[in-house]
Amino acid sequence: MKLNEFKNKLKELGQISFELPNGTLVPSHFHVTEVGSVTKNFIDCGGTTRKENRVNFQLWEANDYDHRLHPEKLLSIIELSEDKLGLQDEEIEVEYQGDTIGKYGIEMKGNNFILTSLTTDCLAKDKCGIPENKIKVSLNDLTAGEGESCAPGSGCC
Repeated sequence: MKLNEFKNKLKELGQISFELPNGTLVPSHFHVTEVGSVTKNFIDCGGTTRKENRVNFQLWEANDYDHRLHPEKLLSIIELSEDKLGLQDEEIEVEYQGDTIGKYGIEMKGNNFILTSLTTDCLAKDKCGIPENKIKVSLNDLTAGEGESCAPGSGCC
């Protein structure tokens, strides 16, 4: 989800809920401790230089159980970040502390923002020797052409 879509969704909500990929909710007393811009400059294994830009939110929870971040407050934090940091309408990545810091994508489902699992991938499969996925076929689905069968007594073996 890009930043502008996220802001538009915030304007429709009475409260903010984030749901982890396993279906549990981030505790409602979470804070958004950072809103920022993350730029990743890198070279893939095929030697191509690449650059990715993301908007980053960091969710954090403390023992202040009465804390509730309201949509209009988060919207004002985002707008301040746009002004001060020059945030663009980029894809959002969310950091949240589990066993280690997890990075997530974000989607909307009902009234919850769903934190989605991210995966790694090779960006230069054609240059680093990764074989293409082979089509898997069941042997039961293969039919022999005429003259290609080996029936008992046919003399084929």
